[in-house]
Amino acid sequence: MQYIDQGSALSNKNVPGRRLQKKNSLFYQVRPLQVAQQSVLENEEFTQRYQKNADELQVFKDDPYLEPHKQHFQVRNAKFFELLEQIVKVESSLKDFAKGYLDLQNIRYEKYGFLISDTGITYKEWAPGAKEVYLTGDFNNWDKMQYSLTSDSFGNWEIFLPRNEDGSYLIPHGSRVKAYIKDANGQYQFRIPAWIRTTWQNQENKLYDGVFYNPENKYEFKHNRPPKPRCLKIYEVHIGMAGIDPRVHTFKEFTQTVLPRVVKLGYNVIQIMAIQEHAYYGSFGYHVTNFFAVSSRFGSPDDLKELIDTAHSHGISVLMDLVHSHASSNVLDGINQWDGTDYHYFHAGGKGKHDLWDSKLFDYSKWEVIRFLLSNLSWWINEYQFDGFRFDGVTSMLYVHHGNGYGFTGGYHEYFNELADIDSLVYLMLANDLIHEIHPNAITVAEDVSGYPTLCRNIKEGGIGFDYRMAMAVPDKWIKLLKEFKDDDWDMGDIAHTLTNRRYLEKCICYAESHDQALVGDKTLSMWLFDKEIYSEMSTLQPETLVTFRGMALHKMLRLITFALGGEGYLNFMGNEFGHPEWIDFPREGNGWSYHHARRRWDLADDQSLRYSRLLQFDAEMINLEDQYPWLPNGDQWVTEKHNETKVIVFERGSLLFVFNFHPTQSYEHFRVGTKFETDHRIVLDTDDVRFGGHSRVSPSYGQNFPIIKEEWQGRPNYIQIYLPNRCAIVFKSIE
Repeated sequence: MQYIDQGSALSNKNVPGRRLQKKNSLFYQVRPLQVAQQSVLENEEFTQRYQKNADELQVFKDDPYLEPHKQHFQVRNAKFFELLEQIVKVESSLKDFAKGYLDLQNIRYEKYGFLISDTGITYKEWAPGAKEVYLTGDFNNWDKMQYSLTSDSFGNWEIFLPRNEDGSYLIPHGSRVKAYIKDANGQYQFRIPAWIRTTWQNQENKLYDGVFYNPENKYEFKHNRPPKPRCLKIYEVHIGMAGIDPRVHTFKEFTQTVLPRVVKLGYNVIQIMAIQEHAYYGSFGYHVTNFFAVSSRFGSPDDLKELIDTAHSHGISVLMDLVHSHASSNVLDGINQWDGTDYHYFHAGGKGKHDLWDSKLFDYSKWEVIRFLLSNLSWWINEYQFDGFRFDGVTSMLYVHHGNGYGFTGGYHEYFNELADIDSLVYLMLANDLIHEIHPNAITVAEDVSGYPTLCRNIKEGGIGFDYRMAMAVPDKWIKLLKEFKDDDWDMGDIAHTLTNRRYLEKCICYAESHDQALVGDKTLSMWLFDKEIYSEMSTLQPETLVTFRGMALHKMLRLITFALGGEGYLNFMGNEFGHPEWIDFPREGNGWSYHHARRRWDLADDQSLRYSRLLQFDAEMINLEDQYPWLPNGDQWVTEKHNETKVIVFERGSLLFVFNFHPTQSYEHFRVGTKFETDHRIVLDTDDVRFGGHSRVSPSYGQNFPIIKEEWQGRPNYIQIYLPNRCAIVFKSIE
């Protein structure tokens, strides 16, 4: 198949200083290009950082099956280096290109948005389609045309507002502001500044207003970022639904009441959803309207900084669930049609619309769109001290079909063809390059369901640069088994394959369930396991039923085997560690705008008379076990047994031996377990421990040695003999 290049990064539509006449004679470029005589990417720093010769990329040495698809890498990387070189020529560096701001002796300078200096305020906006732009707001009693911006030939609009005679700024802190424009269609419209840092909802019309945020006393971070975690144990959170009461909760409440729970459980990373402002709460934060603004329904920017600072004080890193794959289609309080065209920040026409998500798709080939998004990354890292990002919707970015209606079986021909979106791939490479340049210990995670090869290899090796990808097949497998198969029909080989089927040298974040699995229309794993008995049989004061026995056992086993075998990092959505019931459903017209299912019932976990507290105890000890005997960063894992008749899975990971019996009824006496370890074994974790709501059927063996027998078994040089109860998992360590 002939590979189709979607256009050079040096095409007229992309290079500053060259004008491309598009619809209505609108110029979508910026500065004149200063041409250098020699490539700026040829110096020693860049040659150490990048490999420009595609033939020498490490990924081809590690995986010969990539060789037939080398043209894809040549086209992709050539475009990346062309664009990077243009950025460095024009803006000195990628970091300078992405500086929405910098602090110099406490004076703030910016390229776009509101620029605050000693002499006054500059407001600057990129709007090549606009015919007139004005700045208005509370500060001038909403006189629409009092303050007119001037434009240059590249679509940049600007105005300077000097300080008042008394030294105060013309726009007071906390006052509402908007742009008033004559758009490309000749219509006058209000617009929220695209680079606005704060928005508030107007209670009269329910639309959002931009807010000039310049407090006299700004939050000062007290704690340094923690060291990069040895491995990631992520606690995924949503601030608004993080409390017991049926309402929207706040950053301060989370810091005071939920963060201590995370610390106690032992997770070392929190991943916060829905940070970027989104007008519709029910979008779960994925329909972003204002990319630089903190969601005001949760509190102030300083409240978020305090949350992150407090997490850092406990050694916890903080990731942001970032949305750069699409944007809200809202016009009145978003960036869609900001200048009156549908192709300002996005692709024109149908190409710029995601039909399934009812949202807009960025045009990653545009210079100022790339600047906008890269600056957004720089802003969140520098201003708020985020330690990295989970990139949402990456599959939609990788392909021109956005993954809609396409299935992936893993064959390389499915990824490296004319359906790959080269502009998006190049943007993701720039994004990862920038993030790790600003903060070398930053963490980037890709949410990609397709399995694009080299996504999590670094750029020099021939990858896109992410550190981790989400192992999205694993939670889908658990839901499928619980919904469609009897326990007797679970295929142990299929389970083991799903958990270990990962790209070579590409790290994965595994999880049994995240927020996705619990959204309305589905339900949490505990709800699938306990069903209606979750409402009536969860008291420890009541006799255990067959349903609660199964539910308690499998809830622990599914999480442990996922944690132990499924990847190089682990994620849990808040509350699921203790078996949170039901599902997630945000307020909407269809549920009477109810918050009943948009909250977390911490009280269930805190009640020692309920079985939820036992699941919580297990989760804490499971997480702690990895601290004691690290296995997540260890690539040394070996599946010894995956037997369908016995329903047993046995594997080694790091220094531990894991044994799982999924059989509904059959326990095994004197069961032989092969092991590579040379000395006697001891139990370090037992899912059937009475402390975890089990029956302690192997508790007499706690603290005792299981003698090593130096005879080959199941391909291992030694074995031990154990009692293995049904629906139970036991973890052993060698006493060596």
